Amino acid sequence: MKLSRKNFDKAVDQAVRRIPPAIRRHLENVAITVEQHPSRELLEEIGAPPGETLLGIYLGTALVDRSITAPPVLPDSIVIFQAPLEEICETLEELEEEIEITVVHEIAHFIGIGEDRLRELGYE
Repeated sequence: MKLSRKNFDKAVDQAVRRIPPAIRRHLENVAITVEQHPSRELLEEIGAPPGETLLGIYLGTALVDRSITAPPVLPDSIVIFQAPLEEICETLEELEEEIEITVVHEIAHFIGIGEDRLRELGYE
């Protein structure tokens, strides 16, 4: 499945709107951006094994790691990688669902929600 950047951005907006408000409220100060692919430098920096598919990433300082005396230097952001998501999806509905799952997983990294809780919420 391939979308134009404009239509992919719309799919991201639709997916974010479907996220439950209790989770979505944490996005107020988090920018969501789209890139085609993760850079080689990013993959090396996070220690991704060769051939691993990265759908999205949270960049910033997680809430549980923040300190009043040392606030984050950079703003929080979530980067969604368009090409890998398109490669694993066959329909627009499936793409929106995968984007939603990816954004929720990245929000979870930001606010400290673990994988077990994500599964309980239906985000596997």
